[in-house]
Amino acid sequence: MTSSTRISQSAFDGSRLRVLLLVDLHEGTQQEFLDAYEHMREQVASVPGHISDQLCQSLENPSQWLIASEWDSAPPFLAWVNSEQHLETVRPMQNCVRDIRSMRYNILRETGRRVPPTVGTADGNQAPAHVGDGVTRHALTFTVKPGSESKVAEILAGYAPPEARVDDSTQLRRTTLFMHGNRVVRTVEVRGDLPAALRHVSRQPEVRAVEEAINPYLEQNRDLNDPESARAFFTRAAMPAVHHVARGGPEPADLRRHALYYPAREGCGMALARLLSQQDETAANDPAGPVHRSTVFHRDHIVVRLVDLSCDPEADPVMALGIQGTRKAAVLARLLDGAALGLEGPLTSERDAIRLLAHADMTLITDRRAAQS
Repeated sequence: MTSSTRISQSAFDGSRLRVLLLVDLHEGTQQEFLDAYEHMREQVASVPGHISDQLCQSLENPSQWLIASEWDSAPPFLAWVNSEQHLETVRPMQNCVRDIRSMRYNILRETGRRVPPTVGTADGNQAPAHVGDGVTRHALTFTVKPGSESKVAEILAGYAPPEARVDDSTQLRRTTLFMHGNRVVRTVEVRGDLPAALRHVSRQPEVRAVEEAINPYLEQNRDLNDPESARAFFTRAAMPAVHHVARGGPEPADLRRHALYYPAREGCGMALARLLSQQDETAANDPAGPVHRSTVFHRDHIVVRLVDLSCDPEADPVMALGIQGTRKAAVLARLLDGAALGLEGPLTSERDAIRLLAHADMTLITDRRAAQS
């Protein structure tokens, strides 16, 4: 892959989704696991967008299981897996599981049965393949108690970065932390195995010390010594990347990373994330534009857009915010919870865009990059 390759990865391409859960059980818990699976299967069958699922047991090792599910597209699955309903549904299974790994794949080609056309494509068997860069992007978000923001920022800014190398195939490439009011957003970029990298980071003494230091200030209580408490916290904090695009070509010397916070109206989070993703695809087609790359993260009503710009955002607030065109700005205004930003009114002028930028721009706490290898 050359440096000029345009990168585009998206949950909004309309292709069907295959989700694989690789499960390793504790010995003697098979029946408990089967009972929990039956409960989960009944719950997920009624979720919009779910097509089917299969439960498979390894021929070689009866403790290893595979749960495969199919969805009509990625957005309904992401809405389900990030919901409180999902957290409660899978809770009975947790005591059985020694290890679990989730993998998600867009279905691009299929033989053996006729399938309905994929949304947005002429043929359900001809969904487009994406060009990636070998990097997985993920984010975590949580809130701290009002009044503790400056102390939390001080703690988060002061830690020593963990060892970037996880193993021969996995490396932590970049970690960036932002705050908006009392909300913290931590984004990570990993080359290789994301779960392995996250486990690696969580075991580092310097990271553990920081996590323990901010515990008293969290709005959601957690006990890092209790696996169930820690798992519930990080499950609720997870904010997957739903879209990433990079223009390609040499990286500008003056590139700066920003994060923008877009709280959505009730039920509008996915639509808002989709709108910003479409706008960033358009922006990436402009070789003279300021947007070099962007990533949209989404969970429930929270949308965060990580964007690398070659100019100060205020020099081009419309492009920085991803609201090119009067109609797009009006759509964003309908989807955005302006009151949550302390901002009311339409987005009809550049002055309105400057006001929105001032309210949505997140404060950079720390940006750590590993040496490129």
